[in-house]
Amino acid sequence: MGDIRLKKTLRRQSRQIRQITLVLGFCLVCYCLLFVSQSPTTTITLPLSDDDGDKVGAPRSRRPRLSSKILDNLSLDEGECNAAFPGLTKEIDDIVAVGPFKVKNMGDFGPLQGRIKDGQIHILHSQRKRDLSQEMLNSRTAALHQLHRALITSPSPLPDTIFSLNFQDQPFGTALTYSRQADASFRPKDANSRFFLMPHFSFWAWPLPFIGSLPRAAAAITALESAYLTSTAWQQNKISKAVWRGTSWYNSVHSPRLRQKLLAAAKGQPWADVQALEWQGGHNATNALPIEDFCKYKYVVHTEGVTYSGRFQFLQMCASVVLTPPIQWMQHTTHLVRPLFSSSLDLEPGPHVDGTRQSSGASSARTHAKAKKTAGSGSASSAPASAPAGPGQERRGWVPSERIRKAWPVQYEPDEANIVFVAPDWSDLGDTVAWLEAHPKVAEGIARRQRELFVGGGYFSPAAEACYWRALVRGWAKMARVDEEEWAGTEGVTFEAFALSNGD
Repeated sequence: MGDIRLKKTLRRQSRQIRQITLVLGFCLVCYCLLFVSQSPTTTITLPLSDDDGDKVGAPRSRRPRLSSKILDNLSLDEGECNAAFPGLTKEIDDIVAVGPFKVKNMGDFGPLQGRIKDGQIHILHSQRKRDLSQEMLNSRTAALHQLHRALITSPSPLPDTIFSLNFQDQPFGTALTYSRQADASFRPKDANSRFFLMPHFSFWAWPLPFIGSLPRAAAAITALESAYLTSTAWQQNKISKAVWRGTSWYNSVHSPRLRQKLLAAAKGQPWADVQALEWQGGHNATNALPIEDFCKYKYVVHTEGVTYSGRFQFLQMCASVVLTPPIQWMQHTTHLVRPLFSSSLDLEPGPHVDGTRQSSGASSARTHAKAKKTAGSGSASSAPASAPAGPGQERRGWVPSERIRKAWPVQYEPDEANIVFVAPDWSDLGDTVAWLEAHPKVAEGIARRQRELFVGGGYFSPAAEACYWRALVRGWAKMARVDEEEWAGTEGVTFEAFALSNGD
């Protein structure tokens, strides 16, 4: 009997052990499945193609958000850079495709010239400190520090080369420079001329009291924008006006009265907070706004200066709609903008121009623009046809010129755009603000897509800046042709020694 009871006990214990084992195994499987489903997505994305519906600048829901571990990493390799920031180096790729060029020895009266060798910078030629303004000295120093930082943080060796660096606003010769003309017909005809766009010096520092460095402004803007994260907060709490501050006479030769016309168009209008800066000497203006305060407004007006405007990238960090005439000067990330042309909107001239804003409950028949996406091949295409004027209405519209269409061959739909191009003379600025006020979801979408790309997508991050600089060195070195005999005996000084003397 004892043996039988013992066997029964052992069988019962064996069944219990099997049951416990099965339960534990089931729990382990469930835990693993839960862990996998909860684990964060990869922070490095594969390059996004232009034909798979997941393009550069796509809404954030289509693209994983990059972590700060990536955005602050100064040592991403080339593959990681391309995956994290698709399309970042388009300007470099385009100028490399033009072909090789000769790096001429310009002496001390040309742009700054330096040699990169074994990852170190030697300054070969530079203008004398006393021949430059303080602003030029700041720009030159910042650009060299940016390049130096990109070199010393590179995870792999960069090619040796001799480079030319133009730190002035106006591009000339063959050099690393801040901007180029969007209109190809205005570019130099010299077959050896090359403009390799570099990031603005504010990525390092910009000692203006109401701007500061881009990293400082980015932190301040992020703190401010945290109050407008919901659609209700954005639509109700952001100021429903178009804001601008600037110096009225600072215009390009191609648009000699651009800023004066803006002031005239906005004068006395309730939709505008547009003012010329009232300077009190130096860099102080009584009516200046801290750069982050522009983000308190739904609409931010952008004006270029003699060439590009260094404030543009600061405004692009706002979840606000940037309103600007078609951009004439390209910076290193300007190609990422997706313009909605006001000429394609069904604008209605009328009482709101004189002070009465159009109701947000406008007819659903006008909910979307008449925008048509043109071919992206770079060939000129016809502008969208203006909507016919209604009975008793005078149609307000402008037709983009052939030059504008060549510079900006793709026009985007309202639900794709991240910027709005208005008439070059600002004649429809008030009408455009009224249309956006009448379509608040469209306006908010344009504003959020801008910030989601340039900030959320990391294109203004320290990592992207370092990635771009290293790509710039590789692209320049690939095409630069250096006659070493021409440079024989040109030793130069190390960057470190040059920085201590500030080029004196």
